[in-house]
Amino acid sequence: MRRPVALRLQAALGTLALAAAAGVVLTMPETASAAAGGATGYATQNGGTTGGAGGQTVRATTGTAIHQALCGRADSSTPIVIEVEGTINHGNTSKVSGDSCNTAADKIELKQVSNITIVGVGGGAVFDQLGIHIRESSNIIIQNVTVRNVKKSGSPTSNGGDAIGMESDVRNVWVDHSTLEASGGESEGYDGLFDMKDNTQYVTLSYSVLRNSGRGGLIGSSESDRSNGYVTFHHNLYENIDSRAPLLRGGVAHMYNNHYVSLNKSGINSRAGAKAKVDNNYFEDSKDVLGTFYTDEAGSWQVGGNIFDNVTWSEPGGDNNPAGPDPQSNTTVSIPYSYTLDDASCVPSVVSGTAGANKGLKVSDGSCTPQSPDPTDPTDPDPTDPDPTDPPSGTNLSIGAGSDGSSKASGTSYGNVRDGDLGTYWSPAGTTGSVSVKWSSARTVAKINIREAAGSEGTVGSYRVLNHDTGAVLASGSGAGVIAFSPVSLEKITFEITGASGTPKVAEFETYAG
Repeated sequence: MRRPVALRLQAALGTLALAAAAGVVLTMPETASAAAGGATGYATQNGGTTGGAGGQTVRATTGTAIHQALCGRADSSTPIVIEVEGTINHGNTSKVSGDSCNTAADKIELKQVSNITIVGVGGGAVFDQLGIHIRESSNIIIQNVTVRNVKKSGSPTSNGGDAIGMESDVRNVWVDHSTLEASGGESEGYDGLFDMKDNTQYVTLSYSVLRNSGRGGLIGSSESDRSNGYVTFHHNLYENIDSRAPLLRGGVAHMYNNHYVSLNKSGINSRAGAKAKVDNNYFEDSKDVLGTFYTDEAGSWQVGGNIFDNVTWSEPGGDNNPAGPDPQSNTTVSIPYSYTLDDASCVPSVVSGTAGANKGLKVSDGSCTPQSPDPTDPTDPDPTDPDPTDPPSGTNLSIGAGSDGSSKASGTSYGNVRDGDLGTYWSPAGTTGSVSVKWSSARTVAKINIREAAGSEGTVGSYRVLNHDTGAVLASGSGAGVIAFSPVSLEKITFEITGASGTPKVAEFETYAG
């Protein structure tokens, strides 16, 4: 894209009131709107997508507070920007009633509403086992949030197992810089990460991560549900997805500059008359990344500029019609909006530096270079944080601790990350993997410093920092250096490398109390 402008939320003028529930602060902003050109792709059509532009700003730290903000508006279309920080889960999400809302206790319910922005700020917003449901609604922006482990079976259940689900006359939704993840497929209780059905149109998913799921998402709930479409997917990472990346039943979709890694069974499944325009994507270590699968009701595609790196293709026959091994266009798709393509060869590095929550809303400028947004944006990292090249002060708690990990390359050791020696290091057996520091009793940790070995700077791409005791994601981002998060007491902390430009060499995994 030619420098698309991320959502800007300018500083509030002052606190007006505290809402009835704890965790809600209402402020009247100077402006609280998506800047001109903020939305991209099909979300710019049909009048555009501006979310809560021009409305009041609300800070919420619970799901109940989000529902209260919706219910506290003058009516169901009054614009509002809801800034979310912290973990939203079943324990802090209850149904709230009002004339301007229609909420539920087991999900974040955006039903029969319009003109809403939900944006993660500060230390991040995590919707844990709690899905976001959009129904009979329009002009919605969801930005800079993580939605994880939403289940349709087992306990607890939410939103039919969809991380974000849209259905029943939904128009103009922009989901941006978000992370949607599961921990398995249908047999483990999960469904789709990003689903659209029953007349959902004009949607864009941009700069987001979808991973570790049996189903990436769908457009249309059955072969007869062909009322959906006009959906754009760009600069997203699909990683470790079995199928539906996405599944298209009817309608038109545009996929460009996405990075697809480990699509295990199938990828873009265009069927039931669907038309997919597939531009300058990078497909890697995957199977049957494009075609019509599991049906004899064919769809079609227009392809150009894609890279297929270690992609395998099944033989055509029966209900399977793969586009490869030499994908050719069998339709044409006219795109009504302007866009600029990154070259497919640099898509992995661009997506690694931009996609997902807590990345500072970085975007591509169309020349393979991530661009930082306005430094006053509240979703940006704190400008007072230390320079990543400067180690924190205080005691390095890793010295004398234990360590382990997911794998290690020959000649490297987990213990090398806690020996205080920059000349020794740990590497995973491949380009991704994890290494942990652990103690015999709990330690309070608020900051880590990942120091790469000489000659390997820049190989660490995307990462997650995990509280290994609970599985909670403490931080995510890209690149080595200082990583700060809210102080947490734990016995084991894990640094997980989810993307890299080469084989990482982590010399030191330092941990600090503050």
